[in-house]
Amino acid sequence: MQFSSPLCRGTLVKRYKRFLADVILENGEEITAHIANSGSMMGLNEAGMEVWLSQSDNPKRKLKYSWELVRDGGGLVGINTMHPNKLVAEAIEAGRIGELTGYSGLKREVRYGKNSRIDMLLTDAARPDCYVEVKSVTLKRGGNAEFPDAVTARGAKHLAELSDMVAAGSRAVMLYLVQREDCSVFSIAADIDPAYADALARALEQGVEAICYACRLTQAEILLDRPLAIDL
Repeated sequence: MQFSSPLCRGTLVKRYKRFLADVILENGEEITAHIANSGSMMGLNEAGMEVWLSQSDNPKRKLKYSWELVRDGGGLVGINTMHPNKLVAEAIEAGRIGELTGYSGLKREVRYGKNSRIDMLLTDAARPDCYVEVKSVTLKRGGNAEFPDAVTARGAKHLAELSDMVAAGSRAVMLYLVQREDCSVFSIAADIDPAYADALARALEQGVEAICYACRLTQAEILLDRPLAIDL
């Protein structure tokens, strides 16, 4: 996935009201940017961090800038949760996710379960439908990528609905997309949300599959890169 225009470098002043960030651009101008991320962004929203913003030329937008990347240590982290579904869809269509090859059809945002939408539905006449839920991962503690970075009742609901799809004869996959390059293992942050950890354990027992991939990031693009081991 390539950014549609060059990103602007800035320095974070503060994040507030969950979806807003004040940033000082390289020319000294202070602006307010939109944040497409409802999580805590633990470790990624400290004043003084280097951030990268996209710009919109849509005159109807209240905020022209959107926060896309932040530098954590020596590496970039993608914090925009609107991108992972596109990244995964591109990778599936290119055959870069081995676990999800062999399907002839891919539909996004398909209604299923109890008033929910599945991120991706993979179909093929020769095999059961495959329901794929994607979660964006940005938290790193030690050498591990971890999810979630905040309590997510919605995430637990999705796991229960994936289990229902397995019980109905379909395949269901929980795909964790780590929007950073500096992790070697993925694990669940059970101390942050024990209910989600329990929900995942139940889902796995009922046949839901869990896979994890890391990304490669530059100021020009984000690409799904390599699988990460899962340590539960």
